[in-house]
Amino acid sequence: MKTWRDYVRRVVPYTPGEQPNQTGMIKLNTNENPYPPAPGVVAMAKQLDAERFRLYPDPTSSVLTEALADFYHVRQEQIFVGVGSDDVIAMAFQTFFNSERPILFPDITYSFYPVWADAFRIPYETRPLDDHFRIRREDYYGENGGIIFPNPNAPTSVYEDLDFIEDILKHNQDVLVIVDEAYIDFGGRSALELIDRYDNLLVVQTFSKSRSMAGMRIGFAMGNEELIKALNDFKYSFNSYTMDQTALVLGAEAVKDRAYFEECVEKIKSTRSWVCKELKALGFEFNEPWANFVFAAHPLYPAKQLFEALREKKIYVRYFNMPRIDNYLRITIGTDAEMEALIQFLKGYIG
Repeated sequence: MKTWRDYVRRVVPYTPGEQPNQTGMIKLNTNENPYPPAPGVVAMAKQLDAERFRLYPDPTSSVLTEALADFYHVRQEQIFVGVGSDDVIAMAFQTFFNSERPILFPDITYSFYPVWADAFRIPYETRPLDDHFRIRREDYYGENGGIIFPNPNAPTSVYEDLDFIEDILKHNQDVLVIVDEAYIDFGGRSALELIDRYDNLLVVQTFSKSRSMAGMRIGFAMGNEELIKALNDFKYSFNSYTMDQTALVLGAEAVKDRAYFEECVEKIKSTRSWVCKELKALGFEFNEPWANFVFAAHPLYPAKQLFEALREKKIYVRYFNMPRIDNYLRITIGTDAEMEALIQFLKGYIG
């Protein structure tokens, strides 16, 4: 006799970074921004009228899409918002990746991609990064059902320039190409410059990193109006109210304060430069980082050993027990004081 257990859709789930909650800890494992949200966000949060929560939020998310359109100099009809970039990309998978051909993404990349593909029954193939953790563009020239990759890549922090992305677009004009730009604000030029030339390009960004709002869960995509309409049509087919009132209002406030946004990004980039110099002096090896983290290995000290030693001192970094990257640590850039504590520990441990 069949039971409900026989019909469960089983997938290997995504494993999020550890979320410890300890006094005196230094949390450098989930690429969160170490600085608070923009002052306008804090002020607006104190003014929110809880009585409004009895009402549904605006299904078009207009207060947020209007702010984003103004910031990025695009039309509102070119913007789609969702509950974090994870939600946005998951919707894009379901909306656009429906052929029988496999979608393509790198073998070392954001580990949610294969989870979504499995969950939505989308065939996929991975393409190996080269020995320097770079994408080989020619691996994406063949027939496929769509392409997605982060730029800068995660967890490697490697960035590919716009000529590289445009080359992939030129070789794949009949399928959707998603460029996942969760970390683009920390270095490099956004593929947003290309959306008016390529109607099959979707650029996805997030408020979780450079805008200090990981806990609010806001993501967005930018592309031509036809792509965005298709995404909205799919969203409205099962949930018109994905974004809550608080996220919409506070997200709009975050976008309005360009000066604060740029100040925080520059502080993180400056700290990153100092950290890179110190890590190199200690013998660590890594590609030039373009994100708010460094992906580093030491030739004499195994990553797992360093990870555990740091953890004992309540300094949390990310370790991936996976092929090709199991001797690397992903180290989020925190405040100057947090990074100084990390470097001082490593100096004492490595000698």
